Amino acid sequence: MRMKAAAPKDIDAYIAEFPKGIQDLLETVRATIRKAAPGAEEAIRYRIPTFILEGNLVHFAAFKNHIGFYPTSSGVTPFKQELSQYEVSKGTVRFPLDRPIPVALITKIVKFRVAESLERAATNGKRKR
Repeated sequence: MRMKAAAPKDIDAYIAEFPKGIQDLLETVRATIRKAAPGAEEAIRYRIPTFILEGNLVHFAAFKNHIGFYPTSSGVTPFKQELSQYEVSKGTVRFPLDRPIPVALITKIVKFRVAESLERAATNGKRKR
């Protein structure tokens, strides 16, 4: 689906590389994360969209048959039951392109990751803000 070999410079450039329908799904995921983690910064890490808050918070990406959502393993484990209808591996969730994006579930996971990230930073004395 993606045509360019070079890493995109930002999330807008990443999303622009996909067909309109996929762009809409990616924008939904992006807006959902942004709303759930208003203090997080956008970046490209590992050549995919990433939100950063005291370290990598979550990543997402588009593939041929799914949107990949990467909240780390700590963001998957507590939601195993709610994620049971999706293909899940250690730190990855695959949302099929032919089903609605589960905005409420993504919101819950991102808010969990925000709390986890801020708590870890405070405990480690690395809190920047």
